[in-house]
Amino acid sequence: MAQGYIKAIELPQVIPVFPLPGSILLSRGQLPLNVFEPRYLNMVDDAMAGDRVIGLIQPMGGLGVQPPLARVGCAGRITSFNETSDGRYLITLTGICRFNVTGELQVKTPYRQVRADFAPFEADLRAPDPAADFDRNGFLDALRPYLEHRGLNVDWDTAEAAPQEALINSLAMALPFEAPEKQALLEAETLDARAEALTALLRIEAAANDDDDGPAMQ
Repeated sequence: MAQGYIKAIELPQVIPVFPLPGSILLSRGQLPLNVFEPRYLNMVDDAMAGDRVIGLIQPMGGLGVQPPLARVGCAGRITSFNETSDGRYLITLTGICRFNVTGELQVKTPYRQVRADFAPFEADLRAPDPAADFDRNGFLDALRPYLEHRGLNVDWDTAEAAPQEALINSLAMALPFEAPEKQALLEAETLDARAEALTALLRIEAAANDDDDGPAMQ
């Protein structure tokens, strides 16, 4: 495991956070980020000089420099780092564990920092049984019309063979759901619960698309 953490207590209790609407990170998932704002360049510099841990979290409404944060985010470790000629950082965050925000610190850094409680999500640190599976056929049947309507595609051979966690978490992170739906996927208690929630979202959108494409009423 890239991050090397086994227990929640081993994780830092105060972490910098990167508020990013419409984006979530999940355990062992990989999220590429293009960092260009000075405050977040500073955050990456400080993280690289330390434990490389950053929390990804969604802002939940409100305007301004410090909008309210969601109550749950996910910590990730910077596992890839490149600097471009124009001063941007291209990094990859690999998910470690979700956390509850128990408080935000008053800090002098230009980026925000929170107290993170990882204990409720300690199971995130343990990879699931790679042989475990779910209603894959039902899930793929819901996924196909969703992707077709949006002009998207996946490698279906990979989707049929990928371990459940890799398939569900990567799609939960990548598919363009609204912020509240993304947050619901992040906060799903278990992988099975996330698979069920994701399947339901796909079916709801497919049904809405069918209604939109139906004949006009006379």
